[in-house]
Amino acid sequence: MKELLIIVIAYFIGSIPSALIVSKKFFGVDIRDYGSGNMGATNTFRVLGSRYGTIVMIFDILKGMAAVGLYNFLPAYLNDEWARTNLMVGLGLAAVVGHVFPIFAQFKGGKGVATLFGMMLAIQPVIAGSCVGVFLLVLFLTRYVSLSSILAGLSLPICVLWIWNDDVVIYRIFAVLVAVLILLTHQKNIMKILRGSESRVPIFKSRDRRRARRK
Repeated sequence: MKELLIIVIAYFIGSIPSALIVSKKFFGVDIRDYGSGNMGATNTFRVLGSRYGTIVMIFDILKGMAAVGLYNFLPAYLNDEWARTNLMVGLGLAAVVGHVFPIFAQFKGGKGVATLFGMMLAIQPVIAGSCVGVFLLVLFLTRYVSLSSILAGLSLPICVLWIWNDDVVIYRIFAVLVAVLILLTHQKNIMKILRGSESRVPIFKSRDRRRARRK
């Protein structure tokens, strides 16, 4: 019963509509009416700019971390690594589901990438940090948030299965499922990137101005 309660709480944490709160608080608009229509960090970067996109991304990451941290309220799991790992994954996934289908925003949310990485930061910080590094590198080079998310997601099973060779079966299964999920949820973005019509986020304005002056 206690497990079910904290899983529901994790879902509610994931349902906090950070992008919607920011867009309405600072701009008086519903972020879902613009750009891709998603209530996530990527669309916030695209529509509201890097400052507010970063705020939303950090908050969405924290949602995943906070949800996973709820396992501390069940002392019986603290000394059982296998059971604790399964509970942490379940809590993190509940937060991701909350982000994608938020009860506080008519069940119209985002794609859950930032919340997924927050979940991984709480469970496997070294591996998650590596994926975040991939995200930041690709973002710096391309300014495509979607491409950064895709490649960071694909790097997760590479890190889990080969680089660190984590022997926890549930991590291995989870890593592969995350990569598949990210590919499925970013199909439109992949097509736009291939067509050259995907929007870039205005993160490095001074760098772009310097490049423009050189042309």
